[in-house]
Amino acid sequence: MSLKDKHIVLGITGSIAAYKAATLLRGLIKLGAEVQVVITPAGKEFITPVTLSALSGKPVISEFFGSRDGTWNSHVDLGLWADLMIIAPATAASIGKMAQGIADNMLITTYLSMKCPVMIAPAMDLDMYQHPSTQKNLGILTSYGNLLLEPDTGELASGLVGKGRMQEPEQILETVVKYFDQKKN
Repeated sequence: MSLKDKHIVLGITGSIAAYKAATLLRGLIKLGAEVQVVITPAGKEFITPVTLSALSGKPVISEFFGSRDGTWNSHVDLGLWADLMIIAPATAASIGKMAQGIADNMLITTYLSMKCPVMIAPAMDLDMYQHPSTQKNLGILTSYGNLLLEPDTGELASGLVGKGRMQEPEQILETVVKYFDQKKN
């Protein structure tokens, strides 16, 4: 299994499942990928950019502009650079914004600029996942060609049991490797 020379944008949204993103990031790096993390402001409440930067070896992008030095983080450049974007975890809020093109943060503008495939790993409580608006938004995203990484059924952060758990990082890694292997053939 190798992701050598692959450029991956890892998008992280504000979900308790953001802790799994560190394991996913580490796995992508171990397999040889170059990974740029883009995180929503809410995502930073669940996992720190310092942790993600230490794992990726790159500064984490969250804002349009660098801190007071005039640096501009170009979502357009990221869209051209990437071979794949993975949004894991993807909250109902971010899924809705992606489906409707509401570009109010760096992650959504980066998503809208992607020239490569995008994998979306939802993570939310079962009622949110089952809600008709969430299902409609996921349908819209798959109709755009995005690849849905169906959430697992199990114990959720709320203590309830049902569908809505983000896939485990190892499952996502397998899917990513299979995706690139199929592209070679």
